[in-house]
Amino acid sequence: MSAEAQAGLGDRLGRTRRSFRGWRGQRPFWGGLLTLLGGIPIMYFPYANLTLGSMTIRMSTTAGAGSLIIGVLLVVLGLTLWFQPMSRIFAGVAAILLALVSLVVSNFGGFVIGFLLALLGGALGISWGPARAAKQEADSKKAADDTDALKGETAAFDAFDAFGGASDDLSGTSPNGNDGTNGRHRAG
Repeated sequence: MSAEAQAGLGDRLGRTRRSFRGWRGQRPFWGGLLTLLGGIPIMYFPYANLTLGSMTIRMSTTAGAGSLIIGVLLVVLGLTLWFQPMSRIFAGVAAILLALVSLVVSNFGGFVIGFLLALLGGALGISWGPARAAKQEADSKKAADDTDALKGETAAFDAFDAFGGASDDLSGTSPNGNDGTNGRHRAG
């Protein structure tokens, strides 16, 4: 390979890496990965055969179909966390519930490995929040505070008209008593 080809390959690899990093930051990536990895031992162990010397140990039980269903659902929920981040709460809660059910149904949740991975992945999926939404919320709160401060300044100015006399404000907040309520107070 020539030096130009290697430089182009490094640039392409860098762009791909930055692109993946951006994609990963917009979704609960680690929660989805752990949920997906938690489903694999849950659906694998009930169908596995362990061989110790000349002795074969079968792990299959009557709950093998239930283990397969739970494992496949956890893999699907992990993919849902990746490709549908807006449904992260549902997918996280469902992953936690399936992890708890796998303790009873599937050889102690894939010998506790799948249980712990799915439980942690579901919790990470629930707790993840989009960073952009939090930034927009902070920006909108700042804009609302600025608007409230501006309203307070204009309300003081609007109490009197431009010629120095009282305005016809009927809100009950006029400082000179000319608010059209004839001395009555309003509760609200």
